[in-house]
Amino acid sequence: MKIENFMKPNIILPTVRKRMHAVFIAASLVTGLMVASVGTVQAASLPAGTTGVKWHPGHYYTIQNWANDDPIYMAKVYKELKETPALRGMQLRYLWGWIEKSPGVYDFSSIDKHLAKLTKMNKRLFIQVQTKSFKADWKLIPNYLKAPKYEGGAFAFSNWGSKSSVDGHNIKLWNPHVRDRLIALYKALGQRYNSHPNFEGIGMIETAMGQAIKPLTTAQTDTWFDNLIIVHQKMRTFFPNTMTIQEVNYPRDYLKQLTTAMVKMGGALGCPDVYPDEPDLKFPGSQYSPPGAYHYFSKLSGTIPIAPTVEEVNYLNTRGDKKGHVPTIQELLVFARDELKSNYIFWQRIPEYVDDVLEVMRWNTQKRTPAGGLRAACPSVYPSCIGN
Repeated sequence: MKIENFMKPNIILPTVRKRMHAVFIAASLVTGLMVASVGTVQAASLPAGTTGVKWHPGHYYTIQNWANDDPIYMAKVYKELKETPALRGMQLRYLWGWIEKSPGVYDFSSIDKHLAKLTKMNKRLFIQVQTKSFKADWKLIPNYLKAPKYEGGAFAFSNWGSKSSVDGHNIKLWNPHVRDRLIALYKALGQRYNSHPNFEGIGMIETAMGQAIKPLTTAQTDTWFDNLIIVHQKMRTFFPNTMTIQEVNYPRDYLKQLTTAMVKMGGALGCPDVYPDEPDLKFPGSQYSPPGAYHYFSKLSGTIPIAPTVEEVNYLNTRGDKKGHVPTIQELLVFARDELKSNYIFWQRIPEYVDDVLEVMRWNTQKRTPAGGLRAACPSVYPSCIGN
């Protein structure tokens, strides 16, 4: 097991190898493929030639976007992780625009910092690159993507179909240049983190595109999903030893195409919500309409990893339209564990609900096995699994 020193600012290769690779670095500077980072991560690397995938199923926190580097919030997170064996680590979410500063120049300092802390605790890290925002003023994309070549990079959407109220933005993934820049980001992330034993997984945000203020054409939507699959195929090559997750929810017409591709390439299925009574997500399918997202979770469990997320709205009601009831944490756990047949569950750490989540995490059912009572068998799509 070799010790690998990760990059300091604007250096793409480990410091100890700078002189040996001076020519390579110079070429990287010319092409603009640099990785900017503040801080250093040091950890044992996976042995060369490893073919298995890191596999540590169980319960993980999901951190609220604004809190990734909030010292008070994160101090509580690390204290709770240390005191709660059933919590195996956490997932951090980063908008694309937060981590790519200019073409090929990335700031991974926040990821490095948290990965180093988690490694010392023998906990694990997931990250999600968010390519959809839920507020109009979020910095979703790097500024350079706003150029005509990228068609402005993102489109505005409304949650309620309004033509004037912008609730967020989604990337114009039908544009091949946008797709290729996203692929370049995942390549840089894979080079940096795939071999890190405590970097457990990386994911993409929900498939629901939002109701575009300017309606999308069928060709744009079709190509959007075609390119999403291409991005994931590339991710699997950049992260051969790391779980790669796609959150799926809507539109139902594209889910069979996407989940079939995920099985073929060895991806994982996530979901941005755990709604025990949501009719659209639970829809079994008919001759007139394809099934909802939850159909694919139970169907594909054991073949590929299943990793849903309990979001803030899921603590409030069992349905998205609020026509259900307020669930208990145990109810959410049982649904995700037994009906979705999850290997991993991400629990969004909301201050109002954290005590209830921690109480359930301390029950013997969650403490008895490393996987916290969730399905621990290695998915059949993987050549082998590393750890448990």
